[in-house]
Amino acid sequence: QVQLVESGGGLVQAGGSLKLSCAASASIFGIAAMGWYRQAPGKQRELVASITSGGSTQYADSVKGRATVSRDNAKNTIYLQMNSLKPEDTAVYYCNFRRSWVAGLQDYWGQGTQVTVSS
Repeated sequence: QVQLVESGGGLVQAGGSLKLSCAASASIFGIAAMGWYRQAPGKQRELVASITSGGSTQYADSVKGRATVSRDNAKNTIYLQMNSLKPEDTAVYYCNFRRSWVAGLQDYWGQGTQVTVSS
């Protein structure tokens, strides 16, 4: 069974940077997109950044200019580089791999990594 393993979270000061990684334990056939979501206490899970199989990227307005999503296909890994961190970025971050095929969609989720930004 494929699992997504996240790393890179932690406690940082406002204005600092970090890089999250998410590695799949095996290749997943038919991935259409990969991305990062986050969920703060009392809030809904929201999309932070995504990258399609073709390399197109999208970012939430709140992180545009501060976040970069990238991938390493050979390592089945995606990354999220975040700079100029703000306390509002504090959340649990989840990676997602979305598989698309003729029969439908299937999502794979990491277990989450905590990012805490102090003021």
